[in-house]
Amino acid sequence: MDAFHVTPGGPSVRITMPRLHLRKASVGPMDNNAYLLTDVATGRQCLVDAAADPDRLDRLVDEGSGRLDLIVTTHRHHDHVGALPRMSARPGVVTAAGDGDADALPVTPVLRLTQGDTIDLGESRLRVIGLRGHTPGGIALEYTCPDTGAVHILTGDSLFPGGVGNTHNSGEDFARLVDDVEQRLFEAYPDAHIHPGHGDSTTVAAERPHLAEWRARGW
Repeated sequence: MDAFHVTPGGPSVRITMPRLHLRKASVGPMDNNAYLLTDVATGRQCLVDAAADPDRLDRLVDEGSGRLDLIVTTHRHHDHVGALPRMSARPGVVTAAGDGDADALPVTPVLRLTQGDTIDLGESRLRVIGLRGHTPGGIALEYTCPDTGAVHILTGDSLFPGGVGNTHNSGEDFARLVDDVEQRLFEAYPDAHIHPGHGDSTTVAAERPHLAEWRARGW
């Protein structure tokens, strides 16, 4: 998988699994990662974070099956929702976001998601992981490949290579986020691949040894 690296304005990259394809592209001035999940059996597609540059996101959708069924927003920050109004106006699109962030989005989501919810994308199943602290309703999406057991988690801005997301100098929010990351990601998915909202991908195995360091520094 390497770092699953993309650059602004550059091509997307793809992880091809037997039942699900995962594409990643960089959009907008803040180099946001947008992800497209394509269910192989049905062609149903989910866009994760309609961050910016809807023309580029349209092309990303067309790289898959060409249809768009669902948009999931990982959290409410402006750089992750800039293209949401236009992308959600496509016919038949359902929108979803964490319950704690739903009312702050420019498009009110149809689905309000919480920890442990599941989303059926055709014959593929995604699991919702609540990661509170960067925002109150931040979520991640987990997919486990039934054929290989490989786990891929899209973490928004809650976990990056080198640490958790910014909690805006709130000790309580930092503690909540790092606890969720430890319990709901590191302990639950020790072999997972992590795909964040900005930058390169990483793994739980690479990040977990630094948890005590993150707690000590407080960010």
